Amino acid sequence: MEFQDVVRRRRMVRKFTDEPVAEESIRRIMSNALRGPSAGFSQGQAFLVLQGDDVKRFSDVVQLWTSETAKAAPVVVIPFAVKDVYLDRYAQEDKGWTDRSEDHWPVPFWYIDTGMAVLLILQTVVDEGLGAVYFGIGREDFDRLRTEFGVPASHEPIGAIAIGHDADAKVSEGASPNTRKRKPQTETVHYGQW
Repeated sequence: MEFQDVVRRRRMVRKFTDEPVAEESIRRIMSNALRGPSAGFSQGQAFLVLQGDDVKRFSDVVQLWTSETAKAAPVVVIPFAVKDVYLDRYAQEDKGWTDRSEDHWPVPFWYIDTGMAVLLILQTVVDEGLGAVYFGIGREDFDRLRTEFGVPASHEPIGAIAIGHDADAKVSEGASPNTRKRKPQTETVHYGQW
């Protein structure tokens, strides 16, 4: 698929078929997730890939689960931002900081880089002919999620991505009739000055 087609077809899918996702697709999706930008090449992201009964365990643990239709997805990926990896990396000699202070960071790149990895997942899903929806996880669920799946305390989930075969694949071009339309570029992109 051409890149512009991937960008144009990427949307949030809220209804999945019961068809499984091929293991090769999952491996490619996750391999591409690791190709995103990373401040200082810190690589402070981690991912938990759930399938089968593990998706059910996830839905039992997380209270703010998106919807009943997303629960039917055969795959859920939980991306984690790992702040300590960035703080450690930038305290190294080649970075010029001598401490791990968060005050050095104008914005938290551990979240930005992990968000970029999420976008790579969403785009690769489209390229694989699949659908996905990204949704949030409530802070009150973080510790239950970590305990249930053995995730280190230093890893902060930034949401989750349900992946599967789109049950409404015929709506693959742009927004569905029941969703808001995108704002025109003239309202959001400013060249030279606001």
